Amino acid sequence: MLSLRTTSPYDLFDRLEQQLQSAERVPAAEVRETEEAYELVLELPGVDKEAIDVKATDRSLVISAQRRNPRQAAPASAEGEVSSQAPKPAGRGLLLSEFRYGTWSRSFRFPDGIDRDQLQATYRDGLLSVRAPKAQRVSTVSVKVEG
Repeated sequence: MLSLRTTSPYDLFDRLEQQLQSAERVPAAEVRETEEAYELVLELPGVDKEAIDVKATDRSLVISAQRRNPRQAAPASAEGEVSSQAPKPAGRGLLLSEFRYGTWSRSFRFPDGIDRDQLQATYRDGLLSVRAPKAQRVSTVSVKVEG
């Protein structure tokens, strides 16, 4: 049986708006394939190197990071304790902020396996570059048929 779905133009605008909002939450990426490896570059402006996490499985990479709002971070005291009161800004308050803060995660799955032991990641000038060499080992398993 054929089922028809009716949508209004407003539904289309709502879906478009949702897609645009979700696209702004993850960083832009470039993925290239060479004979030897997969190479990724992600834009991460304003992210501390310590806040980036790169994990690998046999055929995928999961990259997550957090961009913290420096105005909401509590300063450390001389004893190394974190103060519970944030300093009050001098002068006028913030009029506009289009910066995005928070945590995000993104995964990439490759057609071939990757060598997790040779994974390389560098972060410079707001760009995270990851090189995932292709796995050279191809294993074949023979199973004895019983019965």
